[in-house]
Amino acid sequence: MRLSHKVAIVTGGGSGLGRAGALGLAQAGAKVVVSDIKPEAGESTVAAISAAGGDGCFVAADVSRASDCERLVNAAIGRYGELHILYNNAGIALPFDDGFAPRVDPAVWDRVIATNLSSVFYCSHFAIPEIAKAGGGSIINTASSMAHLPLGGLDGYAASKGGVALLTKSMASGCGLMNIRVNAISPGYVDTPMNAMIWQSEEMKAAFAKGHATGLQTPEEIAEVVVFLASDESRSLTGAVLNCDRGWTAFKQPDMFR
Repeated sequence: MRLSHKVAIVTGGGSGLGRAGALGLAQAGAKVVVSDIKPEAGESTVAAISAAGGDGCFVAADVSRASDCERLVNAAIGRYGELHILYNNAGIALPFDDGFAPRVDPAVWDRVIATNLSSVFYCSHFAIPEIAKAGGGSIINTASSMAHLPLGGLDGYAASKGGVALLTKSMASGCGLMNIRVNAISPGYVDTPMNAMIWQSEEMKAAFAKGHATGLQTPEEIAEVVVFLASDESRSLTGAVLNCDRGWTAFKQPDMFR
């Protein structure tokens, strides 16, 4: 299998893109350390990995805290002895609290930035030396189409994902000397529970679907991109931020709501 003998950490692995990514990495042969702030969700992903014949374990962590990220990496090394892949996927959107800057409570800004951006730095800070010890590997960060085409109304989220995109490019240079590739994915709108909370109606969901060339995306298709970036098949890619968005950022978005 493509990722046999590899060990991966997936943050936010209890649902949505993280769950699909963890399952995809395990199916490709990796041993997967699933992390989530919600134990029941994370354990469910590990159970699904085991049911499919894979090898995984769960570590509860709030990746907005540096100490939890250190503990997560240490747990992965303690369980499997080495680390090769880090999928920094954990993230939040707070559409009813985040918004236009003068109307956003600074505490909401801090929470979004800590969860979506600082977590990528924290996990990478502790994981990079371990991946280097293992001979190299791959870091995959979840950015967003909002990093390239913010629609307005979610200033904290857009800033956090733009930061992920540039942090990816910045880390790639230093990591290259350690045989570690660093890339990010920028999905469009994926049919996940988090986005369902944003849409709140079938009409709004349909409007967002129209903004993509071929409709809404699935978590599984994004997982296929993650597995590709984790594998040697993507050895020419580092410092890349991939618009895997079914054309969302190529369209003139305001027209989709007419």
